[in-house]
Amino acid sequence: MDCTRLAGAKTDTWWLRRHPAVRALTFQPHIRRQDRINWQIRFIEGDLTPDENVRLAKALSTPAPELTDDQRRQWLTGLREVAFVSDGALPFRDNVDHAHRHGVGFIAEPGGSIRSSEVEDACRVHQIALTRTGLRLFHH
Repeated sequence: MDCTRLAGAKTDTWWLRRHPAVRALTFQPHIRRQDRINWQIRFIEGDLTPDENVRLAKALSTPAPELTDDQRRQWLTGLREVAFVSDGALPFRDNVDHAHRHGVGFIAEPGGSIRSSEVEDACRVHQIALTRTGLRLFHH
């Protein structure tokens, strides 16, 4: 589940970087690419400290637009048809349930778990296309 949560959070961040308010951030010419990305992510997270607010304002050519929690949630509803690939069998349906929250529409995994039928059922419930590769690359 931890890997699914991390992947979901990264997917959300990737999608939120495409939000018009994030794209509207106009950085000073001397701000490096990675610093721009880091500022975009901090802006997306929405919990800038007072010091970070000052530093972000200095890094920008124009003031940052607002990005509210409601705007974030609304934008994330447009995240669909994400592909989820695992090199190890998904052992529990909660991985599928959580992946669905992040717009997953396709899953490829080796199968072979004793609960593979539960994973398959969850995919059916969430209308997620499931492909079993039969190839397990991850071993304990």
